[in-house]
Parts: sequence; C-alpha cells; structure tokens
Amino acid sequence: MEVTCLLLLALIPFYCRGQGVYAPAQAQIVHAGQACVVKEDNISERVYTIREGDTLMLQCLVTGHPRPQVRWTKTAGSASDKFQETSVFNETLRIERIARTQGGRYYCKAENGVGVPAIKSIRVDVQYLDEPVLTVHQTVSDVRGNFYQEKTVFLRCTVNSNPPARFIWKRGSDTLSHSQDNGVDIYEPLYTQGETKVLKLKNLRPQDYASYTCQVSVRNVCGIPDKAITFRLTNTTAPPALKLSVNETLVVNPGENVTVQCLLTGGDPLPQLQWSHGPGPLPLGAVAQGGTLSIPSVQARDSGYYNCTATNNVGNPAKKTVNLLVRSMKNATFQITPDVIKESENIQLGQDLKLSCHVDAVPQEKVTYQWFKNGKPARMSKRLLVTRNDPELPAVTSSLELIDLHFSDYGTYLCMASFPGAPVPDLSVEVNISSETVPPTISVPKGRALVTVREGSPAELQCEVRGKPRPPVLWSRVDKEAALLPSGLPLEETPDGKLRLERVSRDMSGTYRCQTARYNGFNVRPREAQVQLNVQFPPEVEPSSQDVRQALGRPVLLRCSLLRGSPQRITSAVWRFKGQLLPPPPVVPAAEAPDHAELHLDAVTRDSSGSYECSVSNDVGSATCLFQVSAKAYSPEFYFDTPNPTRSHKLSKNYSYVLQWTQREPDAVDPVLNYRLSVRQLNQHNAVVKAIPVRRVEKGQLLEYILTDLRVPHSYEVRLTPYTTFGAGDMASRIIHYTEHNTCHFEDEKICGYTQDLTDNFDWTRQNALTQNPKRSPNTGPPTDISGTPEGYYMFIETSRPRELGDRARLVSPLYNASAKFYCVSFFYHMYGKHIGSLNLLVRSRNKGALDTHAWSLSGNKGNVWQQAHVPINPSGPFQIIFEGVRGSGYLGDIAIDDVTLKKGECPRKQMDPNKVVVMPSSGAPCQSSPQLWGPMAIFLLALQR
Repeated sequence: MEVTCLLLLALIPFYCRGQGVYAPAQAQIVHAGQACVVKEDNISERVYTIREGDTLMLQCLVTGHPRPQVRWTKTAGSASDKFQETSVFNETLRIERIARTQGGRYYCKAENGVGVPAIKSIRVDVQYLDEPVLTVHQTVSDVRGNFYQEKTVFLRCTVNSNPPARFIWKRGSDTLSHSQDNGVDIYEPLYTQGETKVLKLKNLRPQDYASYTCQVSVRNVCGIPDKAITFRLTNTTAPPALKLSVNETLVVNPGENVTVQCLLTGGDPLPQLQWSHGPGPLPLGAVAQGGTLSIPSVQARDSGYYNCTATNNVGNPAKKTVNLLVRSMKNATFQITPDVIKESENIQLGQDLKLSCHVDAVPQEKVTYQWFKNGKPARMSKRLLVTRNDPELPAVTSSLELIDLHFSDYGTYLCMASFPGAPVPDLSVEVNISSETVPPTISVPKGRALVTVREGSPAELQCEVRGKPRPPVLWSRVDKEAALLPSGLPLEETPDGKLRLERVSRDMSGTYRCQTARYNGFNVRPREAQVQLNVQFPPEVEPSSQDVRQALGRPVLLRCSLLRGSPQRITSAVWRFKGQLLPPPPVVPAAEAPDHAELHLDAVTRDSSGSYECSVSNDVGSATCLFQVSAKAYSPEFYFDTPNPTRSHKLSKNYSYVLQWTQREPDAVDPVLNYRLSVRQLNQHNAVVKAIPVRRVEKGQLLEYILTDLRVPHSYEVRLTPYTTFGAGDMASRIIHYTEHNTCHFEDEKICGYTQDLTDNFDWTRQNALTQNPKRSPNTGPPTDISGTPEGYYMFIETSRPRELGDRARLVSPLYNASAKFYCVSFFYHMYGKHIGSLNLLVRSRNKGALDTHAWSLSGNKGNVWQQAHVPINPSGPFQIIFEGVRGSGYLGDIAIDDVTLKKGECPRKQMDPNKVVVMPSSGAPCQSSPQLWGPMAIFLLALQR
C-alpha cells in the first residue's frame, strides 16, 4: 500500500499554481545610485538632483501580468499636464550630458491592458553654476551748499545658478560686510534677472580704489566648485563712449565698397567693440575688425541697421547705429481709378480719372516720378494734375489726375521712376487709356470648375480674366480658416490666372478662390470666382494585418473594411489564399457598393490554415488586408513577478530557476496538450529540450517549471512553445540571469558594497578558517562559515583587547531603493561564548533624513551553531540595513554573520527556532504540486487503504 501511495503522489503534476494571476500594472521610479543633493531628505522617489552635464538614469520598476509596457514622457514643469511629443519606450531612461532645460517632471506610464495604467512621476532638478558677471555703475550728487561732490559706486554681481548662489564680496583678500565697514552696503536688488548682489561704496574714499572680487558658491552641491570674478576700481574708471566716422543714415549705390569706423572716445578699462546686423548676421564677405566694418561690393540685400557696441562692464554699454541704405528699385505697378465721387467703375468722358504709379525703392522718399503721354512729357494744366503721396494709396506714389475727361485725353501714358544722379536703372510702367479700356471680369473656363487629379500628380487651376488691361490674379483657400496655399503663402499672384500645383496631396483638396488684383489694372472692387480641387487617392483599409485564431472545425469570417479613399467606394475586391486566386464573391450593384469585403470559411482545418489576402480597389489604387488564419495556440506569457526565482547555495556551482507563465487566450483554440521547453546557455549553440505535459489550461492559470543544473553565473535563453492537436503554437522566449537577490556571502573583498561605519568604536572583520589567527580565543566564534568549508568567508567581531564592555561595531549595507512595500532580511548568525553581548539589526531610512530604527535584536550565548533569522521590514523610502555587534563583558564574545539576503515580500510565517540547527538545502529541484488535486487525491488514497 505504501508503494501505491508513493506512485500516485509522483503522478501529481508540479506545474499548477492556481488561477487569476493577471494583474494591473504597478510602477515605481528609482534612480541609479545616489543622487547629489542639497539636503539629505531630497533622496526620495519624488526628486532627483543631478549636475548639469552628468548622465541622468531613471528606472521604472514595474509589476503586473502580462508584463507592462513602459513609456517615459516629460513636461516642462510640475504645473503642466501636457506631454512633450517625444517619448521613450523603455524601462530605463538615460540622458547623456543633461542640460538645465531638461529639468522638470518626468512621467513613467506602465500599462498591460489590465485595469488602468500606472503613472508615476519624479522631478529632476538640474544643478549648475555659471560664470558670474560683474558690472560697475556710479552716481554723482552735486551738493551746492557745501561745495563738494559725493560719488557713489555700485558693483553689481550677477550669476545664473541652481540652487541659488551665495555671494561673498572681497576687497583684495579681505571679506567685506556691513558690520566691519560703514562705507559699504551689500544688498539684493529687486526685479533682476538671475541671482544678483550689489556692493555699494558710499561717498567714495581713497581706500575704495582697489581690486574687488565677487565669489559665488552653491556650497559644493554636486561637486560644483565656487567661481569668482575680479574688477579693479581706479580713479580713472569710466564707461565706454563712441562716435562714428559716418552719418547715422548712410545711402550708397550698389556695387560700392562700404567702410564704417566706430571710434572709442572714452572708457576704462579698455572697452571691447563688436559689430552686429539686424535682422540677421553680417553679410557674406563683410569683415569686422576692431572698430572697422568693411562690406565689399554692397548689394540691395545688405541694407539694414548695423550696430557698433562697446562694453567694459562699467555703466551701460555704448551703442551707435548706422542705417545702411543701398539704392534700389523694383516692382513698378499702376492703378486706374475711375471717378470716385460718382462711384463709377468705368472710364467715361466727362468724368474724372486718376492714374497712379508706384515702385518699391530704397530709400523710398528719394524716388522721383515723371509722366509722359504718347512719348512726350505730360504738361500740367487745369485739367491735368500731378500729385504725390496720395493718402488713399501707398506711400511715395505719384498720381496723374485727368479732370473732366475729353476724347483728346485718350492715349498711352508712361510713368518713369528714377534716382537722379545714381547709377540705378530707371523703372517705367505704361497705361493705355481709350474707349476700349474697361474694368476686368473673371470666370472659370467651362469644365474647369471641378478639377480631379490623382494624388502625387500635378494639377492646374485656371481662371480667365477679361478686360483691358488685364490685372494679375490672386489665389487663396476658401474652405479652411487661415489656410495657406501649398506654397506656404496666404495669397499667390499669377499673371496668367493659372495656379500650378506640383505633386498634389489629399490635404490640398478643397475650394480655391481666384480674384482680380487692384493693381496693374482698375482700382475697383475685386472680381472673384471659385474652383474645386478633388484629389483622388487609393483606399485605406483595416485591418492591414490580423492574426485570426480558431479551433479546428470552427467557422471564421474575414472582413476587410474601407476606412477612407477618394472615391469612397469599393469597385473590386480580390481574395487570395497562399497567393492563389480564390473564386470572386457575389457581385454587388454599384448603387449598393459596400464599404467592406467579406470571406466566409466554413471550418478551420490544417489545409485551410494559412495566409489570406484581400486586395480592395477604388479605381485609383488598391490596398490589402492580410489575415493569418490558423488553429495554433498563442504564445505563453512569462510571469516576471516570481518572488526570488533564483535558488542557489555557495557550495554549489549550479543554480535553479523558477520559471512561471500563463497561456495567452487558451480558449481561442484547441486545448494545450504540452509545452516544448528549450534551454540554451548564452554564447553556446547546444540547447537542452524537454517536453512538459499539462492538463486543461485555463485563462490566468499560473504554470511553473523549475530549471535545474544551471551554471553559476551564466545566463540562459529559454524558449517555450505550446502544442495542441493542430501542432506547434507561437513560441515565447526570454533571458534568465543568475542573481543573488541581494544575497551576500562575503566571498569577495568588496563585501557586496557593505562599509564600516565611521562613527562606531571598532570594525567588523572578514575571515575564513584559513585566515583565522591561530592564537585566537578558544570557546568563542565559528570554526568555519555556514558552508562548513575552510575556504568560505564570513564577517565577525573580535572582542579581545583593547575592546571594552559596550563597544559597538557597525556594518552598513549599500543604499537600496524601496521598490516594494515589504522586505525580508534573512541572515545566519553565530553567537557562541560565555561573554556574548548583543547582535542588533537596524534599518536606516533615507526618506526624510537619516533615521535608524531597531528591527531585531538578540543577546547572550546561543551555542556553537549557525542559526538563521528572518526579519520583516517595511521601509517608506530608500534605506540601508545595519548590523551592529555589541561587545559583552569579556573576550569570549565573538559574534559572526553570513549569507545575508534581502528579499521582496513578507518573511516566512513560521519563524525558525533561533536555537535550531539549520539543515543545509539539497541541490535537487523541488517540485511544486497542484493544490487543486490534493483534496481528490486524499479521498482516493483513503479509499485504497480501506
């Protein structure tokens, strides 16, 4: 009967762990290492302080199943709720050489489709200290009653920094303050940009002529050193003064060489001179050397304001500006204005008529105009007037007014614009006045009101203008507010009325307006018309690609839907299976053209599984929906939240790994029968393949398999493939790494980053049986470490002289970022000797200052055995653990620790008896049995026993 029971128990599967492990995403932001801080309480999840130019590294620790996807976004500051356009999809955010503008609030968004996304944020504070700037100002008060002048000097020191800088003023090497010198005053002015401190020298004295240093400091935050600037104040210190070698407005002809000199007339220290041009940089070829600016062969585009600035940090900068005007003329236009008083739009005998002429010129006011009629200069009379600067027209416009138009006034008028005495070509424009001179009309040619073209092709929109003269045509968009033409302009002029568009796109579709211009023609109400542009483009469909899973023998409906297109209809739909054409579906009348195409499969079989392609056309182009139809199972979903999946021991060179997963959508296809597991060491070619049989797998059910005989410290690639009656399903892979889970065996001289506390009385010592002092005290301390081998190391306190009662030795762990609510500290201790004092475990919280709290304590002789303790802790923020050994009443009081482990989660509920000897774990792989089968199995065993 015992054999039967053992056999039945061996059949219990070890892979089931329960159901419902799908969980929403949880997230927490931690930083890599300890950030540089202004105050110690800034080491928290919410604030990260970093020096400008260093590397920012933030990690978003996530839990949840399936594995959440992480997205990093940033706002300019904590008050903004808008993400920047750029995002980083990775659990670790790394920014090399961070700049001050990259400070702000960073958001980590984790989502896995279960529940609502988890969003955490952290404020990044970038620390910096720029070079300070020192300027000097002075005031002079004339006190006539006492016949003397009082001179006050202000030294202003300004710097940009984060955190705010501290200022120290020095005269020579002596630090200045209010209390030590009544002749100085130090204060912070209001309404200044950056950090500013002013040193005021009241009623300047002879001893005030000296060297002054402004030293700025951020108190070595992030290792940023102090910076300083020095200025020597003398009785000749004065602000800069300038004069120019030319007038402030300089008019030149194109092609000339221009030289402008900016001369210093004062300033101590010697001012620095700089030339600038507005708008834009200095012209190509221009040379600014000292105070001399040279522009060879100047052109019209070089016109503008040229600024000479002198600075010596005393008073305000001196500035002189030259307005360089290069003579030029362009864009000669004319206007015909019928009798305005009679509100006429036509030229009529007996009414007044005005002809206007304008050119764009530099300088505009120097342009002169001449009018000619039929080739001869127009003569002024009572009926022919020439005026300038008509208020109803652009500035510097010449107008010729004909009063009471006669037939003899018909003819050709010419307006000529010129710069007298300048080598600039004249510009002229000609206007013909006759009975045939009529205002314009505009229309769209027949058949051109709707222009239909295909996307990517050129298009031409046309409006015809009639009249004499024919003015230009202005094009604009109608159907969109403030919409721009494809050229990027709101209006575009075409002399022939045709708007030509290259490579049109779908967003160019819409209504366009053409209208007559009010220049180079009649100055009357514009005539307008409209043209509709229809850009045809191929269809867009969904799904572009879809994975369709169904159990064998079940029907499937495939649908390819039209999202958009021009024209918005399906004219043909062609289905293919594995590249082979399928029979066409029934023809649908054009009036009932659907917005989708469908294909029905009566049953999914191995033969009908494969790639289906639906090609949809709208006579302009086509688009394709792809369907991958099969009955194969979806891929497994690895479970990444397994607590402490790595299991190892310092004696063994192997480790085991608890691999857990769920099956994605197990009910979508036939039941999973088994899994094919492939394990391959990285950088190796051979893999170990095993079959894992399973029973009915339910959605959310956590499956488990323990990988054994993995070599320390190598990593492995694990591939897992589900199998159904259809065959192999989708494979999932992941990399598993050997990790100690914050277990320290003290085998390395660096002792896992633990450090000796500098405020205690003595230190912990690392040793093994081979390095023990042969003259050590007997009857205290361990003979070996927990492994029992002479090579294994441990930490202990030596309580022999000169140690005294109550002396303390503290061993401090590295700083841990709290990424879980509960932790368990497990360790082995050895407390053997009649003078044993105490062993204490403390937790140092670094959330709001350094606060040490007692978590565990044990005193007295516990025997010559290694024993294990499990101590639960729940830190609220970043923390350290501290082992404190306290010396007892004598030298037989050595205390040792080994194998310190920090694990997430709660400690084992059943605490081990402190006096119970620990049994070393075996190297075999434990099998997890299914709790669901224990009840039925127990009943079955009882029945067999009866």
